[in-house]
Amino acid sequence: MPRALITGGSGFLGSHLSDRLLAEGWEVVAVDNFITGSPDNVAHLGNEPRFRLIEKDVIEGVEYPDSLDYIFHLASPASPLDFFNKPLEVIHVNSIGTENALKLAKEKKAVFFYASTSETYGDPLVHPQTEEYLGNVNSIGIRGVYDESKRFGETITATYRREFQVDTKIVRIFNTYGPRMRLDDGRVVPNLVAQAINGEPLTVYGDGQQTRSFCYCTDLIDGFFRLATSTQSGPINIGNPTERTILEFAKEIKALTQSQSDIVFQPLLTADDPKQRRPDITKARTLLGWEPKVSLQDGLRATIEYFAKRLEDGKR
Repeated sequence: MPRALITGGSGFLGSHLSDRLLAEGWEVVAVDNFITGSPDNVAHLGNEPRFRLIEKDVIEGVEYPDSLDYIFHLASPASPLDFFNKPLEVIHVNSIGTENALKLAKEKKAVFFYASTSETYGDPLVHPQTEEYLGNVNSIGIRGVYDESKRFGETITATYRREFQVDTKIVRIFNTYGPRMRLDDGRVVPNLVAQAINGEPLTVYGDGQQTRSFCYCTDLIDGFFRLATSTQSGPINIGNPTERTILEFAKEIKALTQSQSDIVFQPLLTADDPKQRRPDITKARTLLGWEPKVSLQDGLRATIEYFAKRLEDGKR
């Protein structure tokens, strides 16, 4: 059975990837320093003999004594608040941490899977975004700590592929949501859902006309699995091509929660907030046979149910 090591393995996406790989019959080693991940996300795997959780900061190095077939490098704070509060951690995990994980892949002759992001496109001047688009990123802006470090992560991943023949995969993730997100991480979905459940005003930044394309977590993880086990190296966009304005999204959450809250508008957190975001998933469809299946309504219902339980239990 394949054995995979996942950096950021107790995070939002890392925990869902652990579930998928275990369901496929794999062994999973999850590595996390819990800076944004939580042991709660993998607590249900505590009695699973094929799962192991190791507390470790990948910036300090990544080691494992036994053989590995795959390394999934998912570790990285990824919310806008992290760019303000943890800027150096974001930069270092996507640069030093990425090379440390690549070194381990080289040593173990393992497939290396790099979780990149649609933020490499910056505030795009091309719409929708194809993998060939080189982006419009402000390297010295607040968001640059994430955008540019992820771009560097792609560069060093491609370099290890050329220089050391490491079998690498690069995925570019578009906005993803679902259970196990942090309620206090500052991203659109947890912000709006928590506010709606608590009867607070729903905060929309800017005029709400900026667009995003929201993909449910299990759909995204299916794309991960298909890319990781394919012959493709990427980059490949994985995301939902259905585009909505943030204001439309807020109204959808208000309706599903039956909230009486007002929608209020606040200034944008950063000047570089992308105005449009929608993936071209032609490559994912043709090369991986992948496309999203979970509807926004079904995904949001599951997410709202999860957050309501967390709030009831007093957890963030």
